Amino acid sequence: MKLFSHWLVAALAILIAAYIVPGVSVTLVGALIAAVVLGALNLFIRPILLILTLPINILTLGLFSLVINAVLVLLASYFVPGFLVDGFLTALFFALALVVINWVFYSWNRY
Repeated sequence: MKLFSHWLVAALAILIAAYIVPGVSVTLVGALIAAVVLGALNLFIRPILLILTLPINILTLGLFSLVINAVLVLLASYFVPGFLVDGFLTALFFALALVVINWVFYSWNRY
């Protein structure tokens, strides 16, 4: 049940971020699939990318992680039908919006 609620919250965060950021279009089914794909990419690919880019991530005090998130969003947009991102800068703003929205949702869930 907890996994299902996390999936729905992630899909809702994707829908809200796509509404906020121009250049991102997503359908409801695309958001549900994108939540699964982004979760899988964050589980399997993100740790490898973080290890490979550790020196630049240390130099930028962790801000390069946002670039990694943008790359993963672009990668997910290639695989998910119904989830389109125009370019890298749009993916960067979408990743930033997604981080903030997820932070707000999960801080409400904490209490």
